[in-house]
Amino acid sequence: MTSTPSRPSVLFVCVKNCGKSQIAAALTRHLAGDKVEVHSAGTRPGSAINALSAEAVAELGADMSGQTPHAIDPETLRRANRVIVLGDEAQVDPIEGMTGTIEVWRTDEPSHRGIEGMERMRLVRDNIKQRITNLIVELLQKENAK
Repeated sequence: MTSTPSRPSVLFVCVKNCGKSQIAAALTRHLAGDKVEVHSAGTRPGSAINALSAEAVAELGADMSGQTPHAIDPETLRRANRVIVLGDEAQVDPIEGMTGTIEVWRTDEPSHRGIEGMERMRLVRDNIKQRITNLIVELLQKENAK
């Protein structure tokens, strides 16, 4: 039996779970504290966190250094109030028993403009952070309205 979390929950997904979804999870943990249950996963998980991603979030005081890439856990997928797919490459299909919604964030990709390295990662991080700030407000407003 699937239980409903006592606080809003979000699952961030990208292909490798090495960069964008981990950035989103780290920033959400940093900005929302324990008010939001945070998970991240990949559709085809890589082997290690992207070092530039970790460095970029650390600049804002967030930490993803202890994280490792994970595959999507069906139970977490069922329980999440919101499943956020970062970028156009990953695909997440609804499964039986899901309680939340799936949405896709088409994130900025500076490499398409020839921007690479740390400059690219900061732009990606900042784009995700802006969306995270709005998401946290929305999740907590819904929770407070209950």
